[in-house]
Amino acid sequence: MKIGINASFLRKQNTGIGQVTANFVKKVAECQTLKDRNQKFEYFLYLEEKLQKNIKLPENFHERVFLPPYKRDDIIRSIWWQKFILPKKAAEDGCNVFLSLYQCATIMPKNIRHIMVVHDILLEFFPQYINNLRKKYFWYLSKQAIKKADKIISVSHRTEKDLIQHLEINPKKISVSHVDVDEIYKRNVSQFESQHILNKYNLEAGYIYNGGGMEIRKNTENVLKAYKLLWDKYGQNGWLPKLVISGKLMPELAPLVTDAKKLVKELNLENRVILLDYVPQEDLPAIYNNAVLFVYPSLYEGFGLPILEAMNQGIPVITSKVSSLPEIGSDSVLYCDPKKAEDIAMVIKNVLNNNHLKAALSMKGRERANHFSFENFLEKFFNIIKNLK
Repeated sequence: MKIGINASFLRKQNTGIGQVTANFVKKVAECQTLKDRNQKFEYFLYLEEKLQKNIKLPENFHERVFLPPYKRDDIIRSIWWQKFILPKKAAEDGCNVFLSLYQCATIMPKNIRHIMVVHDILLEFFPQYINNLRKKYFWYLSKQAIKKADKIISVSHRTEKDLIQHLEINPKKISVSHVDVDEIYKRNVSQFESQHILNKYNLEAGYIYNGGGMEIRKNTENVLKAYKLLWDKYGQNGWLPKLVISGKLMPELAPLVTDAKKLVKELNLENRVILLDYVPQEDLPAIYNNAVLFVYPSLYEGFGLPILEAMNQGIPVITSKVSSLPEIGSDSVLYCDPKKAEDIAMVIKNVLNNNHLKAALSMKGRERANHFSFENFLEKFFNIIKNLK
């Protein structure tokens, strides 16, 4: 059997979809002999850039790197690559099954069974992200492709419900399988590494941490407003740690992206909030590890990798009681109303003032994190292939 894989996001391994893509490919490459597999599989990875050196592939893997004549990395190229060139290349290679590792505009010929992983349908709920005709057209094509796929793997039950309710997908087409974080978040951070990262970013351990990006749905604005409430009321007591925020600062994209620097200045928090800008993935485990708690009141997540990253490092987590986040956090994290800065502030205060609660959240978070694995995701994929008609 020849299996094609859209592994385009291997060029963006610091993104959530990039993490999932890299780990899926690595696990498939590592596990050449899985139980109940009597056939030999041949894999074709379809890429927009050559593989990075950190991924080693066995002989039954083939790289296919190509771009349309239009080389600029934007929506036009994405549509051209996903909708027109990719199906043609997969057909030329004789693929029997094709896996899209993210929701995209690809529709395969009828003789190629298409399995698509859907992480979220964010653009149905945040139309401000598709603020021009090209973006709207791309999302229209992606929705059509989701509906045409033979099978869908949803990364959460919340996304499954969204697909059924908002895109009217037949529930029988959907299988749910949670993803996991990169192995880098599962290892213990050494004291030497910890100190190196603190020095690199000029930090002192024991801060409140907020990360995951500056998109408006990530709700950094209300994190800052909640911190301002705490500082105005309790700042003089000396118990409120500094707030550290990571995420690429792109004020030119406002209002789609929070202008954190401007907001910090307006709230008069320049001496209390540290903006790290973009932090590479290899530094993030130590950033989590040195925090006293992680605050992530996102307004919408198909899965919510950042809270699972923090849980793996044993850091108490405060997150939203909406979207998929309660499904991932279960009873191992604390929840807040993401639309109310006062509620976020109250929950932060409760955690900071209760050492027993912090210890319990740390322990429960690590235990909950053990329920997620890419091995389970891989098994789900091969079970779907086995039962394809």
